[in-house]
Amino acid sequence: METYTFLRHFADSWMLLALFAFFVGVVIFAFRPGSSKTYKDVSNIPFRHDDKPAAD
Repeated sequence: METYTFLRHFADSWMLLALFAFFVGVVIFAFRPGSSKTYKDVSNIPFRHDDKPAAD
């Protein structure tokens, strides 16, 4: 079997399945229970020193 043909078949079947599984895993990781506190803290980083400058 030619290398290009082998890689093309692999990319069309197994790699597509692997990338879809990775995507589903990332979505499940992002919406896992208990992560909202972490994301809320990270989203407020630009506003932490809004009223006064950061300490030196």
